[in-house]
Amino acid sequence: MAAAQGRLSDGAGGMDDAKDTGEGERDAGDAASPPFRAAVESLRAARLRPQIEVEATPAPQRLAPFAHALEATVVDGDQDLADGRLVLLHDPAGHEAWRGTFRLVTLVRAELEPEMAADPLLPDVCWSWLTGALQARGMAYGEPSGTVTRASSHYFGGLAERGANSQIEIRASWTPREGLGGVPDTAAHLSAWCDLLAQVAGLPPAGPGDASVVSLPQRRGPQSR
Repeated sequence: MAAAQGRLSDGAGGMDDAKDTGEGERDAGDAASPPFRAAVESLRAARLRPQIEVEATPAPQRLAPFAHALEATVVDGDQDLADGRLVLLHDPAGHEAWRGTFRLVTLVRAELEPEMAADPLLPDVCWSWLTGALQARGMAYGEPSGTVTRASSHYFGGLAERGANSQIEIRASWTPREGLGGVPDTAAHLSAWCDLLAQVAGLPPAGPGDASVVSLPQRRGPQSR
């Protein structure tokens, strides 16, 4: 299994804000609080499925005093099946909306068959994958919020030969419950998030204990690397 080397979403759903990277991450300097440094080290030490490539990316500058960001891609051979971003936010003074000092924000997306994208139950199912992944890992969390969006693209004129495609996008945030020393188990939250990525990508369960997981079937035309 590959260690998370550190590539990711916002406060209550502002994935777009998380793209405002400014000068880079504020997660390793002396000014960072000990709980935040410990939470980041836990992320970096996480052991993940080999099909999921994770790396660090510049963190947003406006969402919290401290932030650490990751990007991930689900890879099958030379094809990218799904991708996402995860941002760990920390405000030592606490945040009223978070009801805690840490917040995890994410964006996950993947292409789908148009017929599947038209399923009226798909948004509810995708949201249940996120909460189910956290619960399956035994994660305590609070104040979850987010959106599930389906989008379809149709091409015309010079692009008419391209087939229509559909995409599912999950934007979410939640407050990880803090453990000893005020530090949440960020490695386990990252593993749960990767479980969600794997489901959206249509990967088979990682182990016998995951046999009940229902994943999306293989989508048409995953992106070549």
